[in-house]
Amino acid sequence: MAVLQKIRQRSLLLILVIGFCLLAFIIGDIFNSGGFSSTSKDVGSIDGKDISFEDFRVKVSNVEKSGQGITATAAANRVWEQEVSIALLTSEFDKLGLRVGEKHLLEVLKADQNIGGNPLFLNSAGVFDVVKFKEYFKANPAQAQFLKDREKDADLNAKYQMYTTLIKAAVYTTESEGKLKYEMEANKVNFAYVAGLYSTIKDSEVKVTDAEIVDFMKKNEKKYKADESREVEYVLIEDKASAADETEVKSKINALLTGSVVYNQATGKNDTLPGFRTTTNTVEFVNSNSDVPYDSTYIAKKDLPAVDADKLFNLAPGAVYGPYMFGKYYCISKSMGMKSGVNAKASHILIGYEGTQVPNQKEKRTKEQAKAKAESILAQVNANPDSFMMLAFTSSDDSSAQQGGDLGYFGPNQMVKPFNDFVFNNGIGKVGLVETDFGFHIIKITDKQDGIRLATVAQKIEASEATSDKIFTQATKLEMDAADKDFNKVAKDMGLKVAPAVSVKGMDENFGTLGNQRTIVRWAFEDGVKVGAVKRFEVANVGHVIAKLKSIDDSGLVAVSVVRPYVEPILKNKKKAELIKAKMSGSSLEAIGKAVGATVQQATGLTMENTMLPGVGQEPKVVGNAFALAANKLSAPIEGNTGVYVVKNMSTVKAPVLKSHAAYVTKLKAQTASDANRVVPALKANAKIEDNRKDFNY
Repeated sequence: MAVLQKIRQRSLLLILVIGFCLLAFIIGDIFNSGGFSSTSKDVGSIDGKDISFEDFRVKVSNVEKSGQGITATAAANRVWEQEVSIALLTSEFDKLGLRVGEKHLLEVLKADQNIGGNPLFLNSAGVFDVVKFKEYFKANPAQAQFLKDREKDADLNAKYQMYTTLIKAAVYTTESEGKLKYEMEANKVNFAYVAGLYSTIKDSEVKVTDAEIVDFMKKNEKKYKADESREVEYVLIEDKASAADETEVKSKINALLTGSVVYNQATGKNDTLPGFRTTTNTVEFVNSNSDVPYDSTYIAKKDLPAVDADKLFNLAPGAVYGPYMFGKYYCISKSMGMKSGVNAKASHILIGYEGTQVPNQKEKRTKEQAKAKAESILAQVNANPDSFMMLAFTSSDDSSAQQGGDLGYFGPNQMVKPFNDFVFNNGIGKVGLVETDFGFHIIKITDKQDGIRLATVAQKIEASEATSDKIFTQATKLEMDAADKDFNKVAKDMGLKVAPAVSVKGMDENFGTLGNQRTIVRWAFEDGVKVGAVKRFEVANVGHVIAKLKSIDDSGLVAVSVVRPYVEPILKNKKKAELIKAKMSGSSLEAIGKAVGATVQQATGLTMENTMLPGVGQEPKVVGNAFALAANKLSAPIEGNTGVYVVKNMSTVKAPVLKSHAAYVTKLKAQTASDANRVVPALKANAKIEDNRKDFNY
């Protein structure tokens, strides 16, 4: 019911601040931040170029006013990414000697609707007028700084456009590359093989140590490079109601049903206060006794609490039901009457035309053409009602076409007015044509739902003061005892469970399943906090988190606990491969197969583009080795994705020679079309970046 669905809602103050940023090639939105309190001058450096904290703070402060609602840490993270990208790209622009002229600068400025679409700068024909643009700022010197800021961003944007154009022009696909692509798709190989699969050896037979994982990451440092991290394990003690608290709330709700007798000091007599069943002013009773105010909305059965929906919906006017549980509330409800048709279900076929906001419009048409088509479809539906769904599939411009036009259930005023009025003023089965700002709609009303109005007294089940005090005492005891004792043992002795360790980086906000807990992350990186340190944190609406710093990783690599699920299978397979290769003796496939307990298999018609071994998976190394072998030659053992293979080339079939490989050149060009987008990540990977953000207080 609506009154209960609104229990958890919170009012929000939304402030919309209009802003824009021309540096769209680096970041897609404006960032937001909180305050800093550090004496350091620099928030970081990129290839020796310092980013001063003051400049960084000002930029973050400015975008904070955008009202996007992101957290301070997330805002600082985004602004940092912007600063890094700008520094790296600007360095590239300078190396290339890129310069931007006035004409190019104006084109970039015009692309921003705040400038190019500003009526102040348009002529009588609605076209941007450079003369008016310049005259405005000449006559309004107070706005000169605005233009100066915009020009700085526009200059960078224009240079980036030139830079990406140069990169795209430099990405060239040769005829030889096209030929290679063709041969990889068309050359075929047939071979026999024996596979000693990794799955034949149990995982328990090979062990991988942390040191081996670290060594593997060091050999692949670029792939596993990471900021320093901390592992934090914790105990969560929820601040939740006890059984006694629940019983007390239920007792209060039950008492409200029958009323009570209270002493009236003014009259010196006992007054009998009416209960929920007998009160003559139900609305006032609800507002006086419920944690959720009275809601006069009529609710369809489908929107009532599932367990109690039947009984609530079938209540006679004035009848009372409860108490019952709904979420974290004990409730009692009284029927205030029924109403028919509170929700409706309809299907429609939308025919849009030029000028309407219809993203899925199937064809271009004028308004007159759209109306004629809509009337034609209406005639077809009236002649054959069963054709509605198919006509929606084939003709509707709305995304609901995939559902045969079905819009599901909706309430009054959820649709635009002409649509709403037709549906709620007509009966089930009615078909008609209406026009809205979206186009012409052929509408079929398919169902309507009745609704019930309920007056509900809902009281929240929450921890009492006594319960909260008990929980606080328990949390404090764990914090104190674990300071010089084994964290896991102390928790276990208190009947508490230690959650798996969470790996966090200095600028992280999220902390495992607890979500945004920036305070805990910041503590883990504070100077003086050493491995083994324990601290209690109060988390609003959750309870107490007692955290222990388990480890500090400043190796510059991803934490072993994080990477183990990915690296451990690789290293285990390498160890399994050595065990399998040791068994692979023999001068024929049959002998080798016997040694490893496998049969000889056949693979036919495989290419370098199709390396799928039937029943096994992708094995590019195996297929590549088969191509490299001469006919009837046996390979050495090959470590593949799924096992160790020995192959024998039976035959290689070369593709017919083509005069031109233009089609394959075109195919390769399409695959490299987005290569320009890889520039910034590549520059970051090779840059020397010093990040001091964690030293500042957010």
